Amino acid sequence: MTIPRTRFAAFCAAALTLGSAVQAHPRLLTTTPGANATVTRPTKIQLNFSEKLIGPMTAAEVSMTGMGGTGDHRLMPVTGLTSAMGANGKSLTLVSSKPLMAGTYKVTWHAVSVDTHRVKGSFTFKVK
Repeated sequence: MTIPRTRFAAFCAAALTLGSAVQAHPRLLTTTPGANATVTRPTKIQLNFSEKLIGPMTAAEVSMTGMGGTGDHRLMPVTGLTSAMGANGKSLTLVSSKPLMAGTYKVTWHAVSVDTHRVKGSFTFKVK
């Protein structure tokens, strides 16, 4: 039995489309504060992803890399942050009980999507 070319082409196109959806990785779409932004005394940091995430396997750490008026220094972890997944499952928010003080900060994150793909990255921002 032979398959007509048009059906075969449609089958191949569908297989490629489904294959790429299965192979997708979560991407960091936006952050607040934005990467390389300068902001005033934020109390929260939000990361928004392209796919739903597995909460217990997704996290971020914040470190101060430079104080206002001084140069860079060794990473100083920011403590006392709480984290929560967004209702849509595609965002992670870190909240501080006090505004971050002036300086440069680095956010290092890792995320695992519901299809179990793990990605990681980092970005920096400044507080004036």
